[in-house]
Amino acid sequence: MSDRRISRRKLLGAAAAIPAAAGLHGLVSQPGLGGERALAGASHEHDGFAHATGASHGHDGFSHATFASGRSVDHRANGFNPTELLRDFDYGKTRRLASGRLLREWEIVARDKEIEVAPGVKYEAWTYNGRVPGPTLRAREGEKLRIRFVNGSDHPHTMHFHGIHTALMDGMPGVGERQGGGQIKPGGSFAYEFDAAPFGLHLYHCHTAPLATHIARGLYGAFIVDPKRGRPEADEMVLVMNGFDTNFDLSNEIYGVNTVGFHYVNEPIRVPRDELVRIYLVNALEFDPVNSFHVHANFFQHYPTGTSLEPSELTDTVIQGQGQRAILELKFPFDGDYMFHGHISEFAELGWTGFFRVGDPSRLGSAAAAAAYRELPRGGSGGPA
Repeated sequence: MSDRRISRRKLLGAAAAIPAAAGLHGLVSQPGLGGERALAGASHEHDGFAHATGASHGHDGFSHATFASGRSVDHRANGFNPTELLRDFDYGKTRRLASGRLLREWEIVARDKEIEVAPGVKYEAWTYNGRVPGPTLRAREGEKLRIRFVNGSDHPHTMHFHGIHTALMDGMPGVGERQGGGQIKPGGSFAYEFDAAPFGLHLYHCHTAPLATHIARGLYGAFIVDPKRGRPEADEMVLVMNGFDTNFDLSNEIYGVNTVGFHYVNEPIRVPRDELVRIYLVNALEFDPVNSFHVHANFFQHYPTGTSLEPSELTDTVIQGQGQRAILELKFPFDGDYMFHGHISEFAELGWTGFFRVGDPSRLGSAAAAAAYRELPRGGSGGPA
């Protein structure tokens, strides 16, 4: 490991003298989160920062860093864009069984892949279907599900789904190898089959030891089971809170939602005014015991795990341990840009910050999204039953 790599503590310490962590953009403007040269020079960058950043990213006047002034992550090389991941629900393919029951199927392939998590900061990820987080799998309560997992990685992996199923389908190493399950070796495959239950917001992840490594490298994703009667129409999106230990010291140097730090500062999330917005929030963060979500100038209804159709509280901040998740529902009554972020300052200053943009006429409105959803074929490929 190069001596030029610096820790999260050094990164924040170097920025401490600069208001709003403004100096962070200079610290991480080169591969490996900068180095001692960048660290030493951070204290001299304050004077020109406001002017430089004001013109370099998507939210004018935002005083926090976006890691590297004038640079951006190459989403095409990554193979995914966090803006597109927001509303990318994977319904798989469906067919009717002889019994008349609906079977919903997916194929998930584990691959080793280098991704960029901040401008110039590359990370050796382990992925499901080439992206971090993995695809958001979505089904309806009571359906039969089949997920064919193919291990195209150089490492053994599994898929462990939060939900209700038999031990063989649990993706637990040491359980079911004789039946082809358990830990899947490189080049191997296995079909997980179980019923979609209970309804709510769940997740899946690799359960191979060392577990922290397999999760931290990117092997996780959201798993939504809609209730049979559905939920009210809304503009829906998925936010998977995550982080990246780029120098492998068991602490994260980059934080965000849907992988790329500060992405939703540079590209604010466009949402409708006075219409219901539904957020599927999942905490997949490793190496930190808790994470959080806070929205400015608004409150939301909080549905922990989404397993009840009645909210537990009206609030503006939620705290989640690893693996916890919740559905959040709110409406924005005023136009403008509204910040959301992790309510742990250290996380926010290292990437876990974004904006909702309300009232932008160029947005893809919820009505258009809902119309596209309604056009999906029922009982066929790609659509809900």
